[in-house]
Amino acid sequence: MAAPQLSLKGRALRYLSMREHSRLELGRKLSRYAEEGDDVEALLDLLEKNNWLSQERFSEALIHRRSARFGNSRIVAELQSHGVNGEALQELKSGLADSETERCVDVWTRKFGTVAADPQARNKQMRFLLQRGFSQRAVQVALKGAPEDD
Repeated sequence: MAAPQLSLKGRALRYLSMREHSRLELGRKLSRYAEEGDDVEALLDLLEKNNWLSQERFSEALIHRRSARFGNSRIVAELQSHGVNGEALQELKSGLADSETERCVDVWTRKFGTVAADPQARNKQMRFLLQRGFSQRAVQVALKGAPEDD
C-alpha cells in the first residue's frame, strides 16, 4: 500500500520536526514539491508567524553543532550561505569571537596533543586549523600547546 502524498505544509512540518532549517533552505526544499497554485512564500510566512520556523533557533542550532569542530570564519560563511545576514549575523559573530581561541586549542589537543618538533609538522598543524576556519591569532595560541594546569 502506497503512502499518502503529503501536503506542502505537512512536508514542511516533517522537515522542521527533524531539525531546525533556515527560511532559505526550507524554501529550497519545498519548492521541489510545490505544484501550480502552491505559494511557498506564504507557507513560510505562516510557519514563521506560528514560530515553527525561526532564524534565531536555526542559527543557535548550527553554531552548537559546528562550534566544537570549526572556527568563526567557517561558521559565519555557513550562516551566510543559509541566508543569515545583517545585525543578527553581527551579534552571532561577536558571541563566537569570545570562545574561538579556547575552541581552537580544544580541536588542536584532540587532533595533535603535542607541540610540533619540526617546521613541517608545525605547518601541517597550522594548515589543519586554518582550514577549519580558525583565525591566525587563535592558531598561534593553539600551536604553543595546551596551557599547563597549575
